[in-house]
Amino acid sequence: MLICPSMLSANPTKLGEELVALEKAGADAIHWDIMDGVFVDAITFGSHVIAGHRPLTRLQFDVHLMMENPDKHLVSFYRAGADIIIVHTEACAHLHQTLSQIKSLGIKSGLALNPATSIHAIEYCIDVMDMVLVMGVNPGSSGQNFIESQLQKISNLRKILPPTIEVCVDGGIIPRTAFQCCQHGANSLVSGTYIFRNPDYAAAIQELKGN
Repeated sequence: MLICPSMLSANPTKLGEELVALEKAGADAIHWDIMDGVFVDAITFGSHVIAGHRPLTRLQFDVHLMMENPDKHLVSFYRAGADIIIVHTEACAHLHQTLSQIKSLGIKSGLALNPATSIHAIEYCIDVMDMVLVMGVNPGSSGQNFIESQLQKISNLRKILPPTIEVCVDGGIIPRTAFQCCQHGANSLVSGTYIFRNPDYAAAIQELKGN
């Protein structure tokens, strides 16, 4: 199980220090939640923030675009250092085209499914996807409780996806829900609040891994 800490829950005055600490603690990737104040209420990081922190770690940067019209920003986040760009079905007028454009940049593409979004949304995009991001909470804020119905969604996705496509779960991840997501077929987990509220990041990451 891969653990990807979400910088949404990091100390905003010490993002660089947090990145270095997370790499030392055994994180597998870094998850950046990009919010535009339209698709969700909050406003968070821009591409310049990603670019400024890219030299500080060799960990994979997962850039999760919770924004309207993500197509306009794909190139800027690619240039900033994204290793994978994740978009939401509801934000893309031409989803297959958006995912194809991400792939054409030479990086991985991901598709996020909100809790109420059916898995059928991905049915005709599997050929241009590397990851499905299952939202365990409604997008927009950290610290929410995991929505249990998403466990069945994970199982259903695993049945229709080839093993090369990663199933990641984002939101409400604590040791109990991490174990449940793993049992239902998830490959990786995004966790913010649980990791950053623990004074020992390494211990928190190992707990989520089930060690």
